Amino acid sequence: MELCRLLNFTEKGDERGKLVIVEGNQDVPFEIKRLFYIYGSDHDVVRGKHANRESEFVLINVSGTSKVMVTDGKNKQIVELTKPRQGVYLPKMVWKEMYDFSPDSVLLVLASTHYDGNEYIRDYNEFCKLELS
Repeated sequence: MELCRLLNFTEKGDERGKLVIVEGNQDVPFEIKRLFYIYGSDHDVVRGKHANRESEFVLINVSGTSKVMVTDGKNKQIVELTKPRQGVYLPKMVWKEMYDFSPDSVLLVLASTHYDGNEYIRDYNEFCKLELS
């Protein structure tokens, strides 16, 4: 079962460097309403550890590398983000954990919603009960 989907973005460039363009409703399957990025996380830190009732996400390591584990409570998928022209799409209601950050990792997150703390499920057992019912 595919819990998340790998996205490859168009990379343009010449002798001056590379350029990657990511547009909402075109390169990602939603209108982008929020973005944030994670950096300065140690190799053994685990970020995320939650699911979202309403938000969809695309995660892009614009610098360095990291891993993303996604589960629906039964199936698990791990994606390694190693290229700044590649992202992973995370639909609603999947548990996500980001980890194994390289020292230069900058993980950009594009979200389909504005922040609302009430739509977060931060307890894995509660998430599993919701998903398996």
